[in-house]
Amino acid sequence: MATQATTATTRRTTRRTTSFLRIAIALQTLTIFLQAVSAGLLLTASYGETLHSVGARVMYGASMLYVLAAVLAWKPGGGSPRPVWHAAGFLVLASVQVVLGIAHVPSVHLPLGVLMFGLSVLALARRSEQRAGSS
Repeated sequence: MATQATTATTRRTTRRTTSFLRIAIALQTLTIFLQAVSAGLLLTASYGETLHSVGARVMYGASMLYVLAAVLAWKPGGGSPRPVWHAAGFLVLASVQVVLGIAHVPSVHLPLGVLMFGLSVLALARRSEQRAGSS
């Protein structure tokens, strides 16, 4: 009886952390998309630079949240550490992106942003696919 209760609790925890992971990836994807929008405003509006700068901080925070969510989803269930590596990779890309933005290197900054958005959408689609497959 105690084993069943423990198993049910573990399943609930795993479901909750997996949902948190999916939300973190969705938030990261949204913030990267909003960075593309604010980059366009950077070229056309006086407040674009401020918006893009604030957005960079929010996007970086979303990448850190993704790492936290990946670790929390991995640790309790003892599953594959692959999501943690993906999240850490995004954090590295976000760090490079910030450095390139500060250094004003748009020839690399812009394509890297597009790559990050595509990878984030892919991660979100994979996470949603895995959720649909486990239901």
